[in-house]
Amino acid sequence: MKEVKEVQEAKVKLPFKAEDGEQTYRSKVWPGLTLEWREGHLLMEFPAEADSISSAVYGGGAGRLKRAVNQYVSRDYECSNPVQDLENKLQEWGYPLEGCAGLMTAVPLEHAAVAEEDTGSAGIFCCVTAAAGNAARAGSQRSVLAAYRAGTINIMLGIDGWLSQSAMVNAIMTATEAKAAALTDLGITDSENGLGATGTTTDAIVIAVSGSRRYAAEHVYAGTATDLGGAIGRLVYSAVTESLRSVKAAQSESRAEAEALQAVHGVNSEASQAKQGVHAGALQAAHGGHAEVSQVGHGVQADVLQKAYGVHAEASQDARSAQPHAAQSGGRE
Repeated sequence: MKEVKEVQEAKVKLPFKAEDGEQTYRSKVWPGLTLEWREGHLLMEFPAEADSISSAVYGGGAGRLKRAVNQYVSRDYECSNPVQDLENKLQEWGYPLEGCAGLMTAVPLEHAAVAEEDTGSAGIFCCVTAAAGNAARAGSQRSVLAAYRAGTINIMLGIDGWLSQSAMVNAIMTATEAKAAALTDLGITDSENGLGATGTTTDAIVIAVSGSRRYAAEHVYAGTATDLGGAIGRLVYSAVTESLRSVKAAQSESRAEAEALQAVHGVNSEASQAKQGVHAGALQAAHGGHAEVSQVGHGVQADVLQKAYGVHAEASQDARSAQPHAAQSGGRE
C-alpha cells in the first residue's frame, strides 16, 4: 500500500491584508505584471498584450488581453445584463474596453491570495478570490440558477513563457482539478446533497500568456505530468486554500464579535430590568406607605367626625324632645 504524502503547498501571500496597507503587488516572476487593489475591483495588468483564454463574463473566450478586472459586487447581486454592468464600470474607471476581461466576485477583495513560481521554463503568477457559500459538486443532480450571479472562486493566471493554445486549455484543466482538490482536502461539501464539492456554482477563470521567448521551453502540454502543469496545480491549490481560510477566519471573527455584542446587550438588558424592578418595588413601597398613612389619617378623621356628628345628633335629639313638652305645657296653662 502506497504511503499518502501531504500536499506540499506553495508559498502564498494575502498582499492586501498587510498592515502597511499595500495597494499594488508587483510580480516577481513576470517582470512588469502588476496586481492593484483599486476602488471596488482588482486590476491585473500586463506589460504588453498577452494571449488569453477565459470564461470571463466580459471579454471572455480566446483573444488578446492587456488587463483583467475582478470586480467586487454584493452577494445579492443578480442582474439580467452583467456584461453591460461591467462595461459601464470599465468606462467609469477609465479603462479601454478593447483588450480587457472582466470577472465579478462577491468575495471581499482583501482575501485575494497570490502565489508565484519560476519553474525555469516559465514564470507563473496566480491570483485567487475564493469563498464556498454556494459550493457544488459537478456531476450530481442539483438546482440551477435562473439568473447570472457573481463568481465565488475566481482564478487569474498569468504565465510568462510560450504555450500553444492546446497547452493553454490544458492549463485551465489542471487549474480546475487543483481547485477541486483544495475543496476536497478542506472537507467542503455541496449543501444540497452532502457530497464533496468540486467548485461553486459561479466560478470563473482567466489565463494570459506572454508568448515570451526568454525561456527556451515551448509548452505544448500543461497537465500534471509536466513541470508547468505541476506548478500551476500547486499554485492554484495553495491560493484557493489560503483565500478560503482567510474568508472563513473573518467570518468566525465576525460571529464571535456579534455573539460578544449580544452577550453585552443581554447583560445590560438584565441589569436594566433588575434596576427597573428595584425602582418599581421602591415606588410600590413608597405608594404603599403613603396609602397606609393616608388610610390612617382618613380613619382618624372619620372617627373625629363620627364623634362630632354623634354629639351633635344627640344634642339635636334632646332639643327636639324638649319642644313637644314645652308646647304641651303651654296648652294646659
